[in-house]
Amino acid sequence: MSYKSDIEIAREASKEPIQAIGDKIGIPTEHLLPYGHDKAKVGQDFINSVQDRTDGKLILVTAINPTPAGEGKTTTTVGLGDGLNRIGKKAMICIREASLGPNFGMKGGAAGGGYAQVVPMEDMNLHFTGDFHAITSAHSLLSAMIDNHI
Repeated sequence: MSYKSDIEIAREASKEPIQAIGDKIGIPTEHLLPYGHDKAKVGQDFINSVQDRTDGKLILVTAINPTPAGEGKTTTTVGLGDGLNRIGKKAMICIREASLGPNFGMKGGAAGGGYAQVVPMEDMNLHFTGDFHAITSAHSLLSAMIDNHI
């Protein structure tokens, strides 16, 4: 019996538009800041509008000791979200941007694996939604200010 590779599974996946995903969890389209067709940030106005709601439940998936192949945090997180939705819970997952390992060719791809992975996996990097550029710009500005002060 042969098994499909992660990349084969990823290429066969059908993705829903981010607006459809937002609808499923109650985020109106006007509160999504899209990055292409399948990624978005949630606008601060929406976050502010739900502050009076009862808090939901949070499950944190973490690890302490890196291994050459990764610890499986993303795979566990994606699988957990899929499983909760499958049994009728309204669940969504939040994955921080990929660690530096994948960007330097070390450890796993930071996108999960098998049928519990983020697609498109090639988009999982530090430039995922433009935040990394903002961080480097802020770092450069602070460095220049410190240098000028000294």
